[in-house]
Amino acid sequence: MSIDQTPIEEVLVTERERWLDGPPHELFKEMRAKCPVHWTSRITEYPDEDGFWSVTKADDVHEVSRDWETYSSEIGGITALTNAILPLELTQAMFIGMDPPKHDRLKALFQRGFTPTRIAEHEPAVREIAIGVLDRLEGRATCDLVTDVAQPVVSRVIGSFMGIPPEDDEIWARLMNTTLGAGDPDLNPEGVQSVMERDVPEIFERCGRLMAERRERPTDDLTSVLVNAEVDGEGLQEHEIVMGFFLLVAAGNDSTKATYSSGMRALMENPDQKQLLIDDPGLIPAAVEESLRMFPAFAHFRRTATRDVELNGQTIREGDKVVLWYVSSNRDETRYEDPDRFDVTRNPEHQAFGAGGRHFCLGTALARLELRILIEETLARHPGIELAGTPQYAESPFVNQLKTLPVRLGRKRSARPSARGSV
Repeated sequence: MSIDQTPIEEVLVTERERWLDGPPHELFKEMRAKCPVHWTSRITEYPDEDGFWSVTKADDVHEVSRDWETYSSEIGGITALTNAILPLELTQAMFIGMDPPKHDRLKALFQRGFTPTRIAEHEPAVREIAIGVLDRLEGRATCDLVTDVAQPVVSRVIGSFMGIPPEDDEIWARLMNTTLGAGDPDLNPEGVQSVMERDVPEIFERCGRLMAERRERPTDDLTSVLVNAEVDGEGLQEHEIVMGFFLLVAAGNDSTKATYSSGMRALMENPDQKQLLIDDPGLIPAAVEESLRMFPAFAHFRRTATRDVELNGQTIREGDKVVLWYVSSNRDETRYEDPDRFDVTRNPEHQAFGAGGRHFCLGTALARLELRILIEETLARHPGIELAGTPQYAESPFVNQLKTLPVRLGRKRSARPSARGSV
């Protein structure tokens, strides 16, 4: 029986063959209609991992997300894989892998630096970074938007927040790509074992040097916040500082890069929508929200049931994995009309940053700012931009991103004053 003829009750959602060209949207559509809370009995590539429940509809994802006492982020980790790539102990050292009260106290240390007002103050600096990267394309007819534009912009933005020197941006980008995209043969040719054997030791070593520098010479960057943080009167342990650093750098690298690249692809595949933004750049914030809805940077996060509970007709047992599929809930037909259509005028609510509750994404304001600026500056310079080859997805049921996006830039024109603002 071929993979597409498998009865819905027997489908193994995370099988690699289903994810070669990005999320299996037709499968999720069938699951939403027939089995919205679905049991996957095993993870073929990781036989030591238990099966999991898939939650595919927006209302159910919202319910699970807001009930941290029933659905824990700490007990079993935050992805469908508990220990296969990063051991649970390291996942639990990040505040995304904690439950209240510790989660709330640690996250609050960073919340003040990520308010919309504080992030808005960074707009000139973020725009300068984007312009500087786009300037490097001068004289080129083609480029890859993932590697030539998105990656260097997001790496420098989060690097500036963390106190990473610019010359180390590529190193940290590599470490994030190989760790988060561990199963992809291009992002991590040496396979998932190399994450713990090679990448995690390098992360600890490099972060350890930064920590030592900040202890000796504190600054106002987020690494200094981590080094000097106290929860319940005690400083963080070394692995908690390192994994807190990892979380912020990983999210800063992958989230905006992923949604910008897929959003730009959608604009090039729907030239009428691209033209709407060229004619009226005021629509770009709405286009950002539509891009986030259709192309959330992370396909899923996971909880673990702390008790027996019923969800949309299914009995979930204590200890079961519960996987929240944002790539499905953001295309839920009960929330969105014609959900697979890219419409820059839709300006939707969505679950790309989570679905409420304690774990709503810390960096929403920064991600929105980066996405708006990147789309503004790209279209202002290269309104004729078009695809120049077949984009490739990262082979992953976790990171939802393109690893290549080859484009022809078209004739360059100067940016509109209204798009560029002041720098």
